[in-house]
Amino acid sequence: MASNKVQKHGYEFGGPIGASLITFGLPIGCYAFAFLCNDISGCPVPSLLHPSNLTLDKLKRETGWPGFTGLLNTETVIATLGYYLFSLALYALLPGQEVQGTELRSGGRLKYKFNAFYSALFTLVVAFAGTVAQGSDFPLWTFIDRNYIPLLTSNILISYALATYVYVASFDVKSGNAEKRELAAGGFSGNVIYDWFIGRELNPRVNVPGCGEVDIKTFMELRPGMLGWILLNLAYCAKQYGTYGTLTDSILLVTFSQTIYVLDALYMEPAILTTIDITTDGFGFMLAFGDLAWLPFTYSLQARYLSVHPVQLGITGVAGILAVQAAGYYVFRASNSQKNMFRTNPDDPRVKHLKYIQTSAGSRLLTTGWWGQARHINYLGDWLMSWAYCLPTGVAGYIIRRSIITGQKTVTQGEARGWGIPITYFFMLYFAVLLIHRERRDEEKCRKKYGKDWEEYCRIVKWRILPGVY
Repeated sequence: MASNKVQKHGYEFGGPIGASLITFGLPIGCYAFAFLCNDISGCPVPSLLHPSNLTLDKLKRETGWPGFTGLLNTETVIATLGYYLFSLALYALLPGQEVQGTELRSGGRLKYKFNAFYSALFTLVVAFAGTVAQGSDFPLWTFIDRNYIPLLTSNILISYALATYVYVASFDVKSGNAEKRELAAGGFSGNVIYDWFIGRELNPRVNVPGCGEVDIKTFMELRPGMLGWILLNLAYCAKQYGTYGTLTDSILLVTFSQTIYVLDALYMEPAILTTIDITTDGFGFMLAFGDLAWLPFTYSLQARYLSVHPVQLGITGVAGILAVQAAGYYVFRASNSQKNMFRTNPDDPRVKHLKYIQTSAGSRLLTTGWWGQARHINYLGDWLMSWAYCLPTGVAGYIIRRSIITGQKTVTQGEARGWGIPITYFFMLYFAVLLIHRERRDEEKCRKKYGKDWEEYCRIVKWRILPGVY
């Protein structure tokens, strides 16, 4: 019989101090991207190019600082909550696939309803119909553009509130597992700030009238934020078209690539049940903020940039970036498919020839094929795809000037050329750090699970992600 007991383990993310810095630092980072790369003065704002002339008043003027009261408004709060309720309604009303999760530490499996893909398609069809009818002036797109900062603030506040709710609710978790509720291994250190940040309960759920029982973690992981990312991108496409009367190949490429990535993740929704986010991590501020604020508002930076400063790549540029995208997707999908094929049917002719280590835990660790190249070769594919999202912005940076006579706005690169790269290429750098951190956590988990067998596996497969380099 499975046990409900769980051993505490050490701090991650720098412990309580690191958790505190991340909790308050990441929202500031989101606002910095929003204000320092804008459609008022430039990307970055001109004052940053000449620090000796920088003053607080000039910086406020160039960023369009609305004051603290302008960071939020009632209209946006209502609209944001309406968006979440709309997502819940689609979850309840649309048909879905019922899937059992992995076995819990204390025994039993939770049931999940998955229909995020159909929910996304329904939402996008409605948005498409509205755009056909009203063009770039469709109210959804103009509302997003007009209320970008309040939308960011609304989702930040929701993530704080949600993290607090699940933290308080986690103290109702009882031994015996009658309700199939468990504490996460790393979530009950006893330090309030750290446990609130990392997530105390593994699988918090709530009964919503008309919707039934909703698993908070899986719902937030793939619904509001992931779809919100695409809606933000589409709003930026509408903004570019409304301003310039055309859509450049760069913004189309970014939006198309990222939409395919999201729809692929939603279509493969049940696969989330075997990820470390679901099987190991609790749900706290880290995941709540990452899902609802960080992901949609930072992952869409490239489209936001291109909506103000159009970039034409040409056939050669588009072909080159698509090649990078295709290479990344091939490595990601081929490696994962090979692993899944070997797990489900090791006698399949396509994987039967592969060599492996038989572990005492019962698992087989591949030592040839994709997984003989690196222990987390699929992460390399993920990272290559992140390049394809950033490259369309080119040598980023622009300055906005207005004619004194006509007031007409002109966007040029000028001396800002290249200085926008830290913003538009941030995703690529951040994603590398994220993947390396996740790989380190995976390594620790496997080392505990497989013991000496893992050490032998590491001796044979020396590289972690990038063969010959890392």
